[in-house]
Amino acid sequence: MKLVEILEKLSNANGVTGREGEVRDLMKKLLKPYVDETREDRLGNVIAVKKGIKDSPTVMLAAHMDEVGLMIKNITKKGFLQFAKIGGIDDRLLFAQRVIVHTDKGPLIGVMGSKPIHIQKEEERKKVIEADRLFIDIGAKDKKEAQKMGVHVGDVVSFDTKFARIGKDIVVGKAFDDRVGCSMMVEVMRRLPKVDCSVYAVGTIQEEVGLRGATIAAFHVAPDIGIALEATVAGDTPGVSEGEAPAKVGEGPVLTVADAGLIAHPKVLRLLIDSAKEHKIPYQLETGIRGATDASKIALTREGVPSGVISVPARYIHSPAALLRLDDVEKAVQLAVATIEKIPKHF
Repeated sequence: MKLVEILEKLSNANGVTGREGEVRDLMKKLLKPYVDETREDRLGNVIAVKKGIKDSPTVMLAAHMDEVGLMIKNITKKGFLQFAKIGGIDDRLLFAQRVIVHTDKGPLIGVMGSKPIHIQKEEERKKVIEADRLFIDIGAKDKKEAQKMGVHVGDVVSFDTKFARIGKDIVVGKAFDDRVGCSMMVEVMRRLPKVDCSVYAVGTIQEEVGLRGATIAAFHVAPDIGIALEATVAGDTPGVSEGEAPAKVGEGPVLTVADAGLIAHPKVLRLLIDSAKEHKIPYQLETGIRGATDASKIALTREGVPSGVISVPARYIHSPAALLRLDDVEKAVQLAVATIEKIPKHF
């Protein structure tokens, strides 16, 4: 299966934070041919390993399986669904979106509704419609019918967006943060020959609400080096300055120097940069991003783990649809493989 096909399958799968089951099953299936062992821990992280030579360094690759989404918190008497956001979502992106409510009886299509513009007052039109004033309409005539359709408080909601290609190298889809990292991880394990170090490929849960899965998975794996495979904000769009987000689509993988949770270990960062230069892989450096990645939790595990991040620049992450270049994904995979191959000589 080609890298783009892996990304398509993972992007189309639904795995809102805390309900990553569909993605988890897919990751176990995709990783199995390329590793020696695959397991699932008690909270739902996928942990796969390709074993190396005894006493060689242990590397943990981490990519989170969850995506931002919504959770049903109330069903009104008239059958409309009120919700809470899970993860960072801009309220301005929600109105009129098609969504999928994931119930025990199967998926239900819904529309994000609000007061129509035709009957809004002038001052209402100038304001952002906040999430707590929105609702999901599944066409139910009342609460009883909505419940009969299978809806319960606690059901999660994802955006109804399908993966698509624009020309040869551009793709659009949902949940690229971090299904692109998941697809990279599968491809890295496929391409890795037998290496001295043991490599753990970990699909983590609940990253979007506090990096929770990586915290427990890293404790179990106890790696010597940690590398998070991620998507990052591409700032090459109108209205964004380079100081806010320097990464650009089409200019190669992005290496984190520092973010809100991690100052990349200098030895790991140097190894990533040296590997990129040696293999003539273009790369970008990033610092000052407000968010954090699984690497920040891996780094603080046990006695400490030197860690870094390889990201793919993507536009419009944490929204119903994001955009990236496949060549950036390919180059990120090449960099990860090249770096892992060099680790036994440097750690």
